[in-house]
Amino acid sequence: MKEVMIVVGAGQISMAIARRMGAGKKIILGDKNIENAKNIQKTMGDAGFDVEVIEMDLSSRQDILKMIDMAKNYGPIKMLVNGAGVSPSQAPIEAILKVDLYGTAVLLEEVGKVITEGGIGVTISSQSGWRMEQLTALEDEQLACTPTEELLDLEILQSENIQDTLHAYQLAKRCNEKRVMAESVKWGQRGARINAIAPGIIVTPLAIDEFNGPRGDFYKNMFAKCPASRPGTADEVANVAELLMSDKGAFITGSTFLMDGGATSSYYYGPLKPEGGK
Repeated sequence: MKEVMIVVGAGQISMAIARRMGAGKKIILGDKNIENAKNIQKTMGDAGFDVEVIEMDLSSRQDILKMIDMAKNYGPIKMLVNGAGVSPSQAPIEAILKVDLYGTAVLLEEVGKVITEGGIGVTISSQSGWRMEQLTALEDEQLACTPTEELLDLEILQSENIQDTLHAYQLAKRCNEKRVMAESVKWGQRGARINAIAPGIIVTPLAIDEFNGPRGDFYKNMFAKCPASRPGTADEVANVAELLMSDKGAFITGSTFLMDGGATSSYYYGPLKPEGGK
């Protein structure tokens, strides 16, 4: 039997992290689009990695449990990488909340029940959670601690309180980060750690959809006016994941690492600052 790495989302960031940390492990790769998963399975298999795929929808608790059951058949679950999600240009408000917010919360909860001692998880959040109006302490606590099956009933997540798909995405990513904090306490009881990475614009197929979508000029302006003056790469996200998932990050848990080329800094204190300071 091998140690098992669960990877959710057959995307470039997930693959970059899996390649960096998955050598010698059994990698269980789940994606709603099984063809995407099979393509990555072949790419990684040709490079010497041991990958099995499963069709799964992050918004379904049943699918998450099915994937976990499959993983347990191969050995102790040592690592979780969650790179799944939909973007503001890809999906309506309801889908963003169901996948990015609810699905991620369920995944962290369920994997946290079975993660082995010394285990580590990383979920991919977003810079978007850092660029929205501050929530109250109570709202943050609700996002962190509300039972998963009650999350979507929160007043803050009702349609009349959400402006558009971008706002829904921001709320989902804020919830991801608060959820990581709360779950890290539970994971710690099993001797395991969980963190989040909040990337800025990373060149992936999802980002290219955004570049070509209705907010394309907004995103291009963002990386043009951030201190790094460029978008990032999936391998740079994997650099951060490697720290968090290795022994060098043993004292890091419940944290979110913002890596956006300085775009958020520019948003608050530089040329990306909105007119009126909001």
